[in-house]
Amino acid sequence: MSSQDDLASNLVECRSGVARAAALGARLVVLPENFAYFGPDEGRREVAEPVGDLTSPIQRALSESAREHGVFVVGGGMPERSTDRARPFNTCVVVGPTGQLMARYRKVHLFDVDLPDGSRLRESETTEPGATERPVDGDSAFVVVDVLGFEVGLSICYDLRFPELYRGLVERGAEVLVVPAAFTVQTGKDHWHVLLRARAIESQCFVVAAGQWGKHPRGRTTYGHSMVVDPWGTIVAEASDRTGVVVADIDRAYLDRVRTQLPSLKHRRL
Repeated sequence: MSSQDDLASNLVECRSGVARAAALGARLVVLPENFAYFGPDEGRREVAEPVGDLTSPIQRALSESAREHGVFVVGGGMPERSTDRARPFNTCVVVGPTGQLMARYRKVHLFDVDLPDGSRLRESETTEPGATERPVDGDSAFVVVDVLGFEVGLSICYDLRFPELYRGLVERGAEVLVVPAAFTVQTGKDHWHVLLRARAIESQCFVVAAGQWGKHPRGRTTYGHSMVVDPWGTIVAEASDRTGVVVADIDRAYLDRVRTQLPSLKHRRL
């Protein structure tokens, strides 16, 4: 996607993308981070929703799309209200084919960097981080949900740089890792492919990464290249430099074969 600061327009694009993916045979559809809103912080605060309220615009769009097409939808990162109105959570939600909310993950690692092009990004100033050591209100750093017999682990964007999060997901049974993201062009061109393949290889999981692409408000430019990587680290599907949908098969037999022939997950020593 190339989401902007217009909630209604972005949600129309979400519905269209889910419909297109379903028509191509997808049963699990992953939307990128900031799929519903990608703009000034004051606007993000205004559109933030309490997760679980399926009558709210963002969650209603996800629920209706999932139900209409009979698919699982991962809303890759949406603003969720927190107790600090100025700092909503950045939350990934999973909606099932009957439209029900199945899981929620609040982004733990927040992107605070000074980029070589002079950009200064401070996600922690506008976003409440998710829980780590002391989960409250159902919040956890390790969220794994069953989708069609596969255990799917949730993460968001900057999390990708922290392999211990994915190790924790694998220890909880994850076989597929989703990485909805809005990687900058500066970091994406050098690190996106490398990090996704590394997480797939070391976790022996399929990795499904949905990215924002193009120009957004506030001068943000994102890298795109949504992709699916198999447990051997091979990229099996990748988007080109434009918006669109990529589809790949998650193969249970291949996953099992990789884990059996190279049983590195069993060889780990602390």
